[in-house]
Amino acid sequence: MGKDLSQRFAVAANRFAAADHALGYSISQTAFDGPIEELTKTSRCQIALYVHGLAILDVLREEFGTFPVTAAAGLSLGEFTAHAAAGTFEFPTALQLVANRGRYMEEACEETAGAMAAFIGSEEESVRKIAQESDVDIANINSPGQIVLSGEVDKIRTAIDLAKRYAIRRAVALNVGGAFHSRLMLSAESKLRNDLASVQVNEPGPAVIANVTAKPVSGKADVLETLAKQVTGTVRWKESVEYMIDKLGCDLFLELGPGAVLAGLVGRIRKGTEVISITDNTSIDAALARLRALQ
Repeated sequence: MGKDLSQRFAVAANRFAAADHALGYSISQTAFDGPIEELTKTSRCQIALYVHGLAILDVLREEFGTFPVTAAAGLSLGEFTAHAAAGTFEFPTALQLVANRGRYMEEACEETAGAMAAFIGSEEESVRKIAQESDVDIANINSPGQIVLSGEVDKIRTAIDLAKRYAIRRAVALNVGGAFHSRLMLSAESKLRNDLASVQVNEPGPAVIANVTAKPVSGKADVLETLAKQVTGTVRWKESVEYMIDKLGCDLFLELGPGAVLAGLVGRIRKGTEVISITDNTSIDAALARLRALQ
């Protein structure tokens, strides 16, 4: 993650170096070279995602110049990256919050026996009934027909077994470290809430859409509450994207980070919406060419 960008663009290398200095260890080495077992730890992966996303934004701004941004949003951890990009937090402040959040969630995973499952080809009402019957939580409403449930291992198994009764096309257990965005993360939410209470918060430049409300945050108290509640609450990604398109008029999205998962979700939420996914040197060149063509 970010290795080729950092070798080519000093601004990206500087972003990772700043993170290494602030953390007191080399997240860049883990992001660039692994091992994958270390990078995928919750306490490391969230930091790497945060730094990588902002390093890509640094390159965009340096190579293209300033460009208007109507709104920023991120799925789960990405909401912190969105806030940093929008100026709500200074980079080191959000970095420490992200590091703490990852550690707290990893600790919660170790203290509980949690799991998650994706329900594909499903009506939201049916999955809500399954969640209620199996006593688990709705973690993500990602796109039409893609909802993730989260909770205790045995209860998630029950939820998967209920899928056939409700004519769900597929119900698949996810390879994750625990029950994220569920009540099993309450200890992590409590710890993060304490950290958030003491940080400096700025008014974001563009609108930042909160996962738990699917609406722009308004004021310091709202920023802090939505970020704390997000640890246990539902990520309402489908509604967030719909709000940006329908209420704010967003018609071009830039996905900053590894892969193109969000592009796929946006495409299912609103077919034909343009999303430029940027993760490495090849995709940054394609993104810059597209942005210049739009000038």
